[in-house]
Amino acid sequence: MNTVRLLLAAAVSVALFSGCDKNSSADKAVNPADVNNPLVNAKRTADKVIDVSYLNQALQLFNVQEGRYPKTLDELTPKYVAKIPDVPLGYKLVYDAAKGEVTVVRE
Repeated sequence: MNTVRLLLAAAVSVALFSGCDKNSSADKAVNPADVNNPLVNAKRTADKVIDVSYLNQALQLFNVQEGRYPKTLDELTPKYVAKIPDVPLGYKLVYDAAKGEVTVVRE
């Protein structure tokens, strides 16, 4: 009887731990029902867009303190922002030095 319990416990352990692979393809699979779901698609799009409001605020602060807008966004680092953010694949940052404005656009 103890052998049966030991075998049963081993089988349960194997079954439980076999599904714990963090890199499984099931996590990366797209649910077919979500392909045309506008809410799911909106979330995917929102995840790709970055918030540049803090860059625009840093540009305004730079303008107040320096009396001009920076020629490039790199002039903001490290005094006004820690680093210029990386943008998602397929997007780019566009800086208009005349207006002192940053936007994110699709490439």
